[in-house]
Amino acid sequence: MKTLVALVLLGSLGLARCCSRPPGAINIATSGEASQSSNYGANDAAVKAIDGVNDQNWFNGFCSHTGADSSPWWRLDMKRKYKVNVVVVSGRSDCCLERMRNLEVRIGNSPDNNNPVCDKITIATSATTTFCCNGMEGQYVSVVIPGRNEYLTLCEVEVYGDPVTQTQEKHVCW
Repeated sequence: MKTLVALVLLGSLGLARCCSRPPGAINIATSGEASQSSNYGANDAAVKAIDGVNDQNWFNGFCSHTGADSSPWWRLDMKRKYKVNVVVVSGRSDCCLERMRNLEVRIGNSPDNNNPVCDKITIATSATTTFCCNGMEGQYVSVVIPGRNEYLTLCEVEVYGDPVTQTQEKHVCW
């Protein structure tokens, strides 16, 4: 019984470690290029979500914000392929938490946001959510609210992972 408890505990610790920011890891997002479906106002550009400032009060001017778009999206081009382990999405803490309901984080190589889903928020209970993506590979990280008209406000998006090296990529020769 003690062995079983130890294995369960170690397994839980492994999962918890995977879904947290690794100590000393560099946030890949800050060196990428961000875009989004629209801008709510002149000062609500996509780049604000990767400026390194995690101020979650939109009125302070550090958040990106789309208009009330149909299936609004925000996308990060990391400029090369990465094995993404953790994505941290911070929205507004001053209001509007319900807007993050059904928000999805997608990772892949398609610049049109039609990439595999890492995970989604079904019920928004916090302005910050950490997604464990378990080494999903891709050049793009997208945050999407599919299927409804909504505002998408992101105050910071952090991405942690490792570059895919040439030897890791799978090539098929014919």
